[in-house]
Amino acid sequence: MSGKKGMKKYPVGIREEVVSRIRGGESQRALCREYGISRWAIQCWLKEPVLPKARGRKPAKTLAEYKYENKRLKMENELLRDFLRSTGSLMV
Repeated sequence: MSGKKGMKKYPVGIREEVVSRIRGGESQRALCREYGISRWAIQCWLKEPVLPKARGRKPAKTLAEYKYENKRLKMENELLRDFLRSTGSLMV
């Protein structure tokens, strides 16, 4: 929740270092004093994996992936059409 107004945002490197030191056996209280970080923030970091938020576009699909997806969707449509014809729901 470090993006809210009034809350300080800590770099990922510091977060990783603090979490690794706590998991290594150091006390939260000592690290809170050393870095000037609240215990609540450290406890939140311990609950979640330390990953930066990914921004930007998803990686582009390759032409082969688009062709495969298109073929799969055509087969699915044909199966649905056959099923609807067999049940009498589709009037084609």
